[in-house]
Amino acid sequence: MQKALQIYFHGMEASEALEARIREKVAELERRCPDATSCRVTVEKESRNHVKGNLFRISLVLHRPGRDIVVNRNGPKDHGHEDVYVALRDTFDAALRQIEELDR
Repeated sequence: MQKALQIYFHGMEASEALEARIREKVAELERRCPDATSCRVTVEKESRNHVKGNLFRISLVLHRPGRDIVVNRNGPKDHGHEDVYVALRDTFDAALRQIEELDR
C-alpha cells in the first residue's frame, strides 16, 4: 500500500489489540487487492442507550485504481455487533466480497 493505514476511534478509547487485529485484516485485503493505494478504518461505538448494550459500527474505505471499496453499515441494528470483533469481521468480509465482485 502506497499510503499508511489510517485507523480512527470515535466514542471509545483506542485499543492496541483492536488496532493489531485491524492491521491483520487490512494485510489480508492487501493480499487480495495488491493495487490498493490506501485504507481508512473507523471504529465507532454508538453512544445511544440500547436495551441490550451499545453497538459498534466499523467503516472501511479501501482506495484502489478504478473503483474504491466502501463498507459503511447503516442498516438494521445487528446485536451481534455489541462485540467489536464481530463487527470488524463482518465489515472486512463485506469488503472481501466487494473485491471478489469487482475482480470478476
